[in-house]
Amino acid sequence: MHATTDIAPPQVGTRLPFGEFRPRRLAVALVFLALALMPGDFGALTRGLMVDAYTQVSVFVAATLFLFYGAERLFSFDIGTALRKAKGWQVPLAALLGATPGCGGAVVVVAAYSSGNVGFGAVVATLTATMGDAAFLLIATRPDAALVVLPLSLAVGVLSGWIVDAVSRDSMGPVTAKHCDLAPRIGATRPRDYLFALIALPGLVVGGAQLGGVDVRAVFGQSMEIVGLVGTAIGLFIWATSKLMAMSNADDAPVTRMAEETAFISVWVIGAYLAYDYLAAYAGLDLEAMFNSVALVLPLIAILIGFVPGCGPQVLVTTLYINGLIPFSALIGNAISNDGDALFPAIAINPKAAVWATAYSSVPALIVAYGFYFLAPGFMN
Repeated sequence: MHATTDIAPPQVGTRLPFGEFRPRRLAVALVFLALALMPGDFGALTRGLMVDAYTQVSVFVAATLFLFYGAERLFSFDIGTALRKAKGWQVPLAALLGATPGCGGAVVVVAAYSSGNVGFGAVVATLTATMGDAAFLLIATRPDAALVVLPLSLAVGVLSGWIVDAVSRDSMGPVTAKHCDLAPRIGATRPRDYLFALIALPGLVVGGAQLGGVDVRAVFGQSMEIVGLVGTAIGLFIWATSKLMAMSNADDAPVTRMAEETAFISVWVIGAYLAYDYLAAYAGLDLEAMFNSVALVLPLIAILIGFVPGCGPQVLVTTLYINGLIPFSALIGNAISNDGDALFPAIAINPKAAVWATAYSSVPALIVAYGFYFLAPGFMN
């Protein structure tokens, strides 16, 4: 089952035999390409960072997405029907769907709300529990942290949903008239999807060797750079020609969904890698020291970023955590406050409910984030 809203499909540009480029995305991809082709140390640094982003993050995200979506396809069931019949278990089930990596589960709950199958507490529960596509990144790179963040977000989501239902039951009536695709179906698996998966396999070998402490540049040499840059280029091409906003349609093949969502996540990861090293190398900024100087407000900033619709900014926050620049308290605050792509259909279906659901999630986000900040400052850092 996939969710729908009245959000129009993203505008695309010039049609070519292999698809349509989206002008803004194409511009970003061309900037990345230009930076990689720069001569001297600057170009070498850029290419090295792109290879690192691909072999250290992207390939693991791709593997996680493929396993998750493959299992989802294998054990599929009608989630809408399950929600409608759950009755007293709607809030826990909605939170569980939200805590599922990616935005699909939360969007399904929002769609069920629009048709009157679940209450407002279920919406609060799923939006509080969801971490969006940033969950895939965290699972792939910091599974130890993911084992804490995802169950904790689930528990907070369930509790928040129950409290909201008890306090404001039926105060946010659903709107059922608005309806159209948020994640349009791509259809048949494309050659680019298979090619992306094929290149990811040797990239995964390189990434696994890195995790094992192997000097991969000495072992794999230039072939590592070729794999990393080719994989990055294919991902940028998929992203620049994609008609999706971020999340994929559940009816598409797992390999297509993996390619699309990995490409989306990778763009944000590359941007974070480049920004961090450029600032350190050429602006003389010590971001770690700078963040440490404002450590008290980092959880609050991360929570506020969570209010921004979409998964991109949340992927950036997770990347900062993975690189040791922000504490766990900021990560968990963002994980609880962010609504991922599910906020888009929520805004379209019922703007008032969307605003209130986001506001409600800020309360447990502040409590949990600053609880970790003051009571367990070094936890998972």
